[in-house]
Amino acid sequence: MKKITIILAILMGSLSTEAQDLNSFFTKADAFFKANVANGRVAYASIKKDRATLDEVLKIAEGISVTKSDAKNYQAFWINAYNLSVIKGIVDNYPTKSPLDDKGFFDKTKHDLAGKKITLNDIEHKLLRAQFKDARFHFVLVCGAVGCPPLINKAYLPNTLEEQLQKQAVLALNGTYFIKVNAKKKRVYGSKILEWYKEDFTMNGMTEIEFINKYRKEKIPAKYKLTYFEYDWNVNKQ
Repeated sequence: MKKITIILAILMGSLSTEAQDLNSFFTKADAFFKANVANGRVAYASIKKDRATLDEVLKIAEGISVTKSDAKNYQAFWINAYNLSVIKGIVDNYPTKSPLDDKGFFDKTKHDLAGKKITLNDIEHKLLRAQFKDARFHFVLVCGAVGCPPLINKAYLPNTLEEQLQKQAVLALNGTYFIKVNAKKKRVYGSKILEWYKEDFTMNGMTEIEFINKYRKEKIPAKYKLTYFEYDWNVNKQ
């Protein structure tokens, strides 16, 4: 009985430490975004001069443990880890005009996160999109370019994640940076993201227009033709 008690105490201590680390990650990530993001733009030049806070929060992220079964913690961690790693990648090469100027930025460069060495593409496609089938990830994962949905100046947190995902989807699909509606021509011009990830926006037999209308206040007629405008890969700097 004594051995069992000791083992349980060790396990509980380990779980408590993991929870503390995750809370510390969210707290420091939130402070970092508040200090360095405004109107969807990132202060890369300032971060380059003093990157101690970015390095600190990413160091915590290295040792985090999250599991898919704890979905909200898992999703919130990986969304923030993705956005922070994008910022690190751009800062490492700053000044730069575009994340694409760094060959392999998304599919070759590996980041130390949650005990893995992982690329940005693997975070997005394998750890999030493939596991949860939620198209709203496209409104919160920010690739460091002007064409991406804007980065918010706070962390995504497990207890507010659903509300945050919903808010960013509504903002994107009611604004003009992700879609533009021309009633006169009966056309919708959408971000290339809608084309690149069409399967995410047409799940369960839904059309892209039907997906957009889920979040639109002013619904778009089903007969409108959808085309895509060019993606702006210029870096989203302040």
